[in-house]
Amino acid sequence: MRDEQDSKNLVGHKASFIVRVTSRQNATWQGSISWTERGVTKHFRSALELIKLIDSALDEEEGKSS
Repeated sequence: MRDEQDSKNLVGHKASFIVRVTSRQNATWQGSISWTERGVTKHFRSALELIKLIDSALDEEEGKSS
């Protein structure tokens, strides 16, 4: 497993994320997601919320490149 510093060197074209799942309750994940290019970390309470955070980050990035 790579540590966080090594992961920052593997950035993608649109966005790269580090997802940390800290627990699993009610058949879904809880944890945090870090957007490596922006240095932003947010917490999520479900897999759906995780997907929405990724989607909104990609939408934000797409809007800036247009």
